[in-house]
Amino acid sequence: MIVAVADTHATIWYLMGDSRLSGVARDYIDRSAAKREKVAVSAITLAEVVYLIEKRRIQEIVFGGLIEALRRPSGALLGVPVDEGVVERMRQVSRADVPDLPDRIIAATALRFGVPVISRDRQIRAAGLQTVW
Repeated sequence: MIVAVADTHATIWYLMGDSRLSGVARDYIDRSAAKREKVAVSAITLAEVVYLIEKRRIQEIVFGGLIEALRRPSGALLGVPVDEGVVERMRQVSRADVPDLPDRIIAATALRFGVPVISRDRQIRAAGLQTVW
């Protein structure tokens, strides 16, 4: 069962054990994993990770770690596609509130599954979406 959608930074920070991930967010993901629940990671996050590697903002190892985590059946993370249901819900996430396309897709993914977004992004959090941070 999907219980949340993690944005790109939250996903990377969780995988890398980065202290920028809030304790609340880390505990939420860890508790979900312990209960065999899943935190969704949008396919757009994979694309963003590739982009960030190309810009030399993060290390190459992050992509491999993310793929490995998504393939782990007992892991906390579950990859989900950007499908018609997500695109339909993008209309519920105002471009004025969340102008960044990947963030808007991530927010729409949370709406599609009816779960919160794990994000520190101010625009996502201010857009009236349920968030965990």
